[in-house]
Amino acid sequence: MSRSRLQAALLVDGYNVIGASSVLSRVRDRLGLETSRQKLIEDLVSYSAFEGLETTIVFDAYLQSGPSSCQVITENLSVHFTEFGQTADTYIEKMCATFDGRNLYQSSLRLIVATSDRTQQMMVMGYGAEWISAQRLINKVEATARQLKHQHQPKKPSSRRFLIDALDPKTQQRLAELRKSIKND
Repeated sequence: MSRSRLQAALLVDGYNVIGASSVLSRVRDRLGLETSRQKLIEDLVSYSAFEGLETTIVFDAYLQSGPSSCQVITENLSVHFTEFGQTADTYIEKMCATFDGRNLYQSSLRLIVATSDRTQQMMVMGYGAEWISAQRLINKVEATARQLKHQHQPKKPSSRRFLIDALDPKTQQRLAELRKSIKND
């Protein structure tokens, strides 16, 4: 999807969303953090493409040693792991600062941050970006998944064998009468 078709840039506080989602939390508790991260990424790939969002999921590497890293998953979605000593909150704050009002108002691109962290919410709005709670994002992603599933479900073939079976009873009766009148002529 070209940049001109993108509606907004979405920054997602990954661990915050995982913690807010009952499904992702269960996956984390049963199968581990890596599996819940992968599930979140998979869920956001479709959502981002469908909604026309340039999405960056940010995960803390706060207690991990090593440099930051970024993985481009699709044209619309990338995953960023912060560097040692940096939280997702500080990374998101820096991104909001670079998208500060001057850039937001000069371009038609909107910046949306998904987190339920109250302090983060105030900071994001202070930079002129939009805020969405982690739970609201989860609800939107699930609704989009349902919509996509419904759109791509194959049509159930009719169990009826003949075309006439697909007609309503009144039309069937009228056709039967026409057949009788043709035979009698």
